[in-house]
Amino acid sequence: MKIHRTIKKQIQSRFFQGKVIILYGARQVGKTTLVKEILDEHPKGSVYFNCDEPDVRAAFTEKSSTQLKSFIGNNKLVVIDEAQRVKDIGLTLKLLIDNYPEIQIIATGSSSFELSNKTVEPLTGRHFEFHLYPISTQEMLSHASELEEKRQLERRLIYGMYPEVLMQEGPEAEQRVKSISQSYLFKDILVFREIRNSEALEKLLQALALQLGNEVSFNELSQLIGVDKNTVMQYLQILERAFVVFRLPPFSRNARNELKKLRKVYFYDNGIRNAIINNFNPLHLRNDVGALWENFMISERHKKNVYSGVNVNRFFWRTHSQQEIDYIEESSGKLSAFEFKWKAKKTKAPSLFSKNYPEASFECINQENYLDFLV
Repeated sequence: MKIHRTIKKQIQSRFFQGKVIILYGARQVGKTTLVKEILDEHPKGSVYFNCDEPDVRAAFTEKSSTQLKSFIGNNKLVVIDEAQRVKDIGLTLKLLIDNYPEIQIIATGSSSFELSNKTVEPLTGRHFEFHLYPISTQEMLSHASELEEKRQLERRLIYGMYPEVLMQEGPEAEQRVKSISQSYLFKDILVFREIRNSEALEKLLQALALQLGNEVSFNELSQLIGVDKNTVMQYLQILERAFVVFRLPPFSRNARNELKKLRKVYFYDNGIRNAIINNFNPLHLRNDVGALWENFMISERHKKNVYSGVNVNRFFWRTHSQQEIDYIEESSGKLSAFEFKWKAKKTKAPSLFSKNYPEASFECINQENYLDFLV
């Protein structure tokens, strides 16, 4: 099954403008498949380099612009895959784009924290950035009907949206998502120089997975895991930059009864979250269906917004008296509030929210209308 990636046309629209294109994304989200599709559409004058190969890494390391051009040859479209594996890749890309602006370079990296650290300064003003995530609901609907996608909804909540996982059924899907979790969580992240305590990282991930949909306290996490608060914050930042989790801050315009300090943490993919706690039970045997639904809606909405070029600020809202709203988007001063209910068809906005923010819209997202929210 070939799934059309929304971001493909956006990448191609930036071709040959004298800038490097950087494609970020976790392992196994389909970066290599995407860039090879693009190369197939340019069979003449294009070349692919995989920096997992030691000789390729050597060819791009500490070389002059003349040596780099000799290695690339006369190709005008150049893909450098897993570019974060090259020492000082930012300087290499700067040399190429400054001396040969007619060449279009696409550099991909599965480790955002490494690739960004090595490219941001040298490539200031010289690059376009794109992010690729696991398959989105919108992308699935490019070749499947709404009815079929709704039939697969429970499967999406349990196994997630990684391309390889979508191709499998039952036990095989479970094994694939476990493999992805172990390979990119514990291979990519643990080799990063700042991760010294693999047991603490594993405990942090499990704690975040079990607290899905709830506010998290760095102090509580610190006590639970047995490391100091600063280490928790450092590890969480690394997990964010590796596209494992993302944070939502609380929304507040200084009303005295609103929470201001705690955060919520969500996973980019439901399957990865379930793999961390080793729970792939069907929904009727679970007590976390509401959290799975909330995580899926917020992560899929994020993909939709990013791919559509919609820039919003994202929050949750809660008061000290336990009134709450799952998700809020703020754009151009306008507030849109959403409550996610797996079974309930209707719900009202909390009274305090309506009083404090009378101009905000409010909608309940359920199984009947969720596709309108995600597409």
